[in-house]
Amino acid sequence: MDARDTDLKKELDATLHARRELGEEYEFALVDSFLEKVDQRIDGAVERRVRRQIAEQQMQTARDSRSPGATDSWGERFGFGIVSLVLAVPLSAIGGGVGHLPGLLTAWAGIVGVNVVQAARTNPGLFGGRRKSSRNGDWED
Repeated sequence: MDARDTDLKKELDATLHARRELGEEYEFALVDSFLEKVDQRIDGAVERRVRRQIAEQQMQTARDSRSPGATDSWGERFGFGIVSLVLAVPLSAIGGGVGHLPGLLTAWAGIVGVNVVQAARTNPGLFGGRRKSSRNGDWED
C-alpha cells in the first residue's frame, strides 16, 4: 500500500466517522464528496499515464527522426551513386592527364572515399558497428 492509498483510506475513515456523527441525512452529501475525491484521484492517475505515454511517443518519434536511415530514401542513395559515377569521368581524365597513374589513383581514392563515407552514414551498422536487432528493437553488439 503506498502513500496515495493510505491517504484515500484516511479520507474514507473520515467520511465514515462524519456519517456516524452527522447521521443518515448527510449520507448522500458525504458519499458524493468522497466519490468526488476518488474521481479526482483517478483523473490524476489517468492524466499522468497519458502524459507519460505522450512523452514516450514523442521521444520515440524524435529518435526515429534523428536516425539517418529514416531520412535517406533509396532515390537519394541511387542519385548519389549516379552523380558519383558521372563526376568520376572528368576527375579520372584530369587526374590521369596531370598526374598520370598516381593522379588517377588519387582521384579514384577520393571517389571511393566519398562513397564509403556516404554508405557509412546511411547504413550505420554496415562496417561492423553496432546493429539494431529487428526482432526486439534493442541494440546488440
